[in-house]
Amino acid sequence: MNILVTGASGEVGYGLIDGLSSGRNFITALDIRPLEDVVEQKVDKAYVADVTDAGAINRIVGRGEFDVVYHLASVLSTGGEKNPELAHRVNVYGTFNLLDSLRKAEAPVKFVYPSSIAVYGGGGKNLVPITMYGINKLYCEGLGVYFSDYYKLLSEGGSNIDFRCVRFPGLISTKTMPTGGTTDYAPEVLHAAMKKQDYECFVRRDSCLPFMAMEDGARALVELARAPKKKLKKRIYDIGSFSAKAGDFEKAAKKIYPEMRVSYKVDEARQRIVDSWPSEVDDKEARKDWGWKPRFGFVDTIRFFTG
Repeated sequence: MNILVTGASGEVGYGLIDGLSSGRNFITALDIRPLEDVVEQKVDKAYVADVTDAGAINRIVGRGEFDVVYHLASVLSTGGEKNPELAHRVNVYGTFNLLDSLRKAEAPVKFVYPSSIAVYGGGGKNLVPITMYGINKLYCEGLGVYFSDYYKLLSEGGSNIDFRCVRFPGLISTKTMPTGGTTDYAPEVLHAAMKKQDYECFVRRDSCLPFMAMEDGARALVELARAPKKKLKKRIYDIGSFSAKAGDFEKAAKKIYPEMRVSYKVDEARQRIVDSWPSEVDDKEARKDWGWKPRFGFVDTIRFFTG
């Protein structure tokens, strides 16, 4: 299997490549910066390129050599609020550039896209995101469906893209530090406990969101890519594992480091974002269509930190 992973040096990229490298895959990595040694050792080819550079992307993917593309490159929610223009360029133009290049492929290519619960708003009841990141993700979901099913259908007969998307909850990894997400408080407090440090949380103790171990998140992308197309009733799936409050992570962190002090200094802007997202997700369609099932609940995820 010839695979391309964009945003390869990010949290999800690290976990995904770790899993893919154990199979019979030729893995090409793409990132805006050189890969760390631990990641580079597990890929067969690496490109340093910006997904917003349409010319570079077309030279890399326009030959149509990839069977599966995992498009992970993005600017996350908190980072996107600090620089919405950059977030829009990377998240939207970068995705468009890849889709536009891949549509020319002679053989079908699976385009696996991680979206987010950030596409929701109003407490998670409606698709009315309040962040640039969420707006970008929702738009790109539609963009992927368009390139798969409707691109120039009246004049050219469409494209060879098979778009598949999962909406992730907050992801928690023991191997990498979070970088710019609004759910970062959960892994941050656990990493602080491992380092025997105190932690100041930026949301209320009672803030509740859905989460998932990175191991499950990476596996979900691979399983969705492998699912027979005839079994997929839709192109976009919500997936979940467990829901937990910030206070639950505090208690878990203190079991790792009993002397730990956790304080709460609420960042009103980030709290507003958290309050707009759902406290749980309904993933019954993913379970039914392609057999999604998380392996790690809250207790299991904490065990990754305790050994």
